[in-house]
Amino acid sequence: QINFVACQLFALLAAFWFRIYLSPSHASSAVRHAFAILFGIYFAVFCFGWYSIHLFVLVMMNYGIMNMASIPNIHRYSFVVAMGYLTLCHISRIYIFHYGILTTDFSGPLMIITQKITTLACQLHDGIGRQAEELTAEQNRLAVKSRPSLLEYLSYLLNFMSIIAGPCSNYKDYIAFIEGRHVHMKLLEVNWKQKGYDRLPDPSPTGAVMYKLCITLVSLILFLTLTKNFPMEYIIDNEFLEKTPFLSRLGYLYVVTQAAKPKYYFAWTLADAVNNAAGYGFSGVDERGTFRWDLLSNLNIWNIETATSFKMYIENWNIQTAAWLKRVCYDRAPWYPTALTFILSALWHGIYPGYYFTFLTGILITLAARAIRNNCRHYFLSSVPLKIAYDVVTWAVTQLAVCYTVAPFVMLAVEPTIKFYKSVYFHMHILSILVLLLLPIRPQTHSLRRAQNQAMPNSIKSK
Repeated sequence: QINFVACQLFALLAAFWFRIYLSPSHASSAVRHAFAILFGIYFAVFCFGWYSIHLFVLVMMNYGIMNMASIPNIHRYSFVVAMGYLTLCHISRIYIFHYGILTTDFSGPLMIITQKITTLACQLHDGIGRQAEELTAEQNRLAVKSRPSLLEYLSYLLNFMSIIAGPCSNYKDYIAFIEGRHVHMKLLEVNWKQKGYDRLPDPSPTGAVMYKLCITLVSLILFLTLTKNFPMEYIIDNEFLEKTPFLSRLGYLYVVTQAAKPKYYFAWTLADAVNNAAGYGFSGVDERGTFRWDLLSNLNIWNIETATSFKMYIENWNIQTAAWLKRVCYDRAPWYPTALTFILSALWHGIYPGYYFTFLTGILITLAARAIRNNCRHYFLSSVPLKIAYDVVTWAVTQLAVCYTVAPFVMLAVEPTIKFYKSVYFHMHILSILVLLLLPIRPQTHSLRRAQNQAMPNSIKSK
């Protein structure tokens, strides 16, 4: 943990230096790529020692696949090799280190690199191996039209801004940043003459970085005070279970889940600030004319804490991983996209049984929540008081459902997970199954959209 924080703080300083002294106006793209790679390799070796060899092995293996594999299969081969290598590393950590968390845990960076490898492979497949009419609007926008050079490839995967804690970004966005087109492209989406500007403004990320560093500091303080005082293990303590009523146990479950969040808020917000400090992460201008630096943000704390649906919660937690799962799995799955996406998420996280309890439970609760929303929500939109009451109830249910779902993710092992679910009578599982049995389920828009996409080329041919 000390290595992680030290590396990220050094990366933050390096990011400011990179933006000021190696800006596109002062250095060529090749120089910016080279320094991003060198800093990234140095931080990886400093933080993870010889374990960092796993990162470099996976990167070079997939560079070979990217250059030798046929375009129709490049995304499949890259996915199998990257996920296979990641899974083998997860397994070795379990058996060698006996369920413990490594003090030098290289799996985090390996997980980010796996995301990037599979993202690039899918986008390269879209750009070269598929017709434009077969792609969604987003796939068309992100499609990569040519294989990257070795320098570009290494820079995308190993750059110092994201090698330690991510997040995963799209290849085209990263190359635009290195080449100095990143901010300019977003600014051109706005008519600045109507706003009284003679030329394009020059947005500075300093304000966004300072704001995110404040969130990081608060999260660190909360982690040091709350997390250790409210351990998740206490919810399965025998004395606690014997003396505490059911509703009180649910309340405490909410408290300990809240206490577990600050470490994620800290790590992801600091990683976001590092990218912004380097000038990467500009996402455009909002309705009020404010410059936004949230292209790479991994969470929206307000939307998480006020989420009134399971879907809303998931969409605002680990945002870039959710985007990766959508792009490489959900949008490409031939059937059962929700189930396959949750299973991939569990496999990507590791092989601890708790992960699979969490994500399999997540499938059930997601489907039940979708059924309730589709069948009931419209009855509560006729008046403001009804809508407020609906939001309050769905907020409480959502927060408790999330706590119920993620508890095994924290406890990891089978025995404490089963003990926990027994202590709360498997109530969310039972309620979700009853909902799915009693309420009609509408067809997913994913299936309809896939059918439309498949029909489109045929209609074009017939014309």
